[in-house]
Amino acid sequence: NKWRIVLPGSGRQWKDWKQASAFYSGNGIQTTKYTWFTFVPQNLFEQFHRLGNLYFFFLVVLNWFPQVEVFHREITMLPLLVVLLASMIKDAIEDYRKYQYDKTINFTKTRVYNK
Repeated sequence: NKWRIVLPGSGRQWKDWKQASAFYSGNGIQTTKYTWFTFVPQNLFEQFHRLGNLYFFFLVVLNWFPQVEVFHREITMLPLLVVLLASMIKDAIEDYRKYQYDKTINFTKTRVYNK
């Protein structure tokens, strides 16, 4: 049974409490970046903001044209898919750890001191 102790600041916080409570109805912490539904699209969007991933994607697209084809189409896609898959797995593990940490912080007991 661990307790977190939250000490109030100045009286100004209590004046603005009603206004702030309308925007922040819950008192939970959420540091995760993704949800189950937004993981793949949002992660791909972030992955293609990197110049290296855009370069390999450009090579994949360029290789689909028969006049410019250097390697087989599938072979050109392999490096990009491996890098994207590895980054997705890393981001998923990292986000899940953040979720677990948020859950432990949000369910700890608190004691609030009021003057």
